[in-house]
Amino acid sequence: MFRIEKNSGGCVTKLRLSGRFQSEHIAIIRSKMYDDCKNKVLNLSEVTLVDLAVVQFLTRSEDEGVELIQCPLYVREWIRRERAEGAQPRQPNAG
Repeated sequence: MFRIEKNSGGCVTKLRLSGRFQSEHIAIIRSKMYDDCKNKVLNLSEVTLVDLAVVQFLTRSEDEGVELIQCPLYVREWIRRERAEGAQPRQPNAG
């Protein structure tokens, strides 16, 4: 199960996410995040599982200024690895 709680105030949009955050939820998160508020915060304290598309979404979101708070350590590490791999030139397949 996945749940989203939205709290907007003082021109800050805060989304608290709970449960299994999977790729099919990304469009919903985007629609709730992009309102008139400039500052955006995703609270990931209750997220139990993510997939690769979600990690890539979180990485891009953070790069665009979205603050990720209470991010589970395994998600933070996965984001770090995605960034490191993205910074390295791709090697052509030998064959």
